[in-house]
Amino acid sequence: MKKILLIEDDTVLRENTAELLELSNYSVTTAPNGREGFNIAKSNLPDIIVCDIMMPELDGYGVLEALGKSEETKYIPFIFLSAKTERKDVRKGMDLGADDYITKPFNEAELISAIESRLAKAAILRDERTSLIIKQSETSQDDLKTLNDLKNFFDDNGKTFHHIKGDIIYTEGHNSNYIYLIREGIVKNHKIDEDGKELITALYKEDDLFGYTSFTQNLPYQESATAINDAELVGISKHELKDILENNHKITLELIQLLTDNLTTVKNQLLEMAYSSVNKKTATTILRFAEKLNKTPNDPIKISRNDLASVAGVASETFIRTLSKFKKEGLIEVEGRNIKILNLNKLKQIY
Repeated sequence: MKKILLIEDDTVLRENTAELLELSNYSVTTAPNGREGFNIAKSNLPDIIVCDIMMPELDGYGVLEALGKSEETKYIPFIFLSAKTERKDVRKGMDLGADDYITKPFNEAELISAIESRLAKAAILRDERTSLIIKQSETSQDDLKTLNDLKNFFDDNGKTFHHIKGDIIYTEGHNSNYIYLIREGIVKNHKIDEDGKELITALYKEDDLFGYTSFTQNLPYQESATAINDAELVGISKHELKDILENNHKITLELIQLLTDNLTTVKNQLLEMAYSSVNKKTATTILRFAEKLNKTPNDPIKISRNDLASVAGVASETFIRTLSKFKKEGLIEVEGRNIKILNLNKLKQIY
């Protein structure tokens, strides 16, 4: 039977939630404040912790931060249960390492589902950590031979970053400290021209690397990067990557090929922006986003009109008019911010 530690200062809510969890076959220990909850977690090591934020003695943020400093407790799944719903509060909790954030009032199914999924994820990560310990005793940086090996190295050894939709990951001109691998989500690179207009220069999806400037010089980031939707990234320092490349020449060659392919993509995008018709630019942009978001033609694309227009290199008003034209021609369906491709072949044939 899995053990849950419930930390909640509201007596009625604490007792009702504990009863709900016990009826779902969990062993529940409760604490009325953060200080007592932290002490119980240290001595009793629960399988998962469900914790309020605003509490006496020690608030939920303090509990999570304190647990994260101990090797014994840092990997215990942690779910915030709170009436604080502002984005900054959610972001703060996730930045501290929380696994989930459930707002009050909540229903039974929502809480049980969150607990089950986080316990499953914790079990997978525990197995991976065990496997990594074994692997690290048998291998080293010098054994990396392919780009896929490098990505695995990012996953196993990099620092994890969580970003909510719209978050700026880094800004043009700032020190380029990290190279990133995307675990989940979509990220855009963009620059601002002299007229203050945003130009999206690249789109990155799951399993893509980004953030590289120079591996030999201390150059700042040449573009800004923003999360298009909620994203999970893992990064290693530029200096660490430089050491890896110096010791693994095969990876260096693969990375050069990746950079070459990226340059080719950018050149083709620039040529298209310069010489293609508005219809062609609009159609191509819709198809690019569908590909990057791993969507089938029947799945709606949820993306802002400004982002779409920026990639297409046309004014937002012009882009929206073209979307309306495509809708009338039966090529796409538009509902709110969602775009669904209805005729993929005709969209590809637009010139």
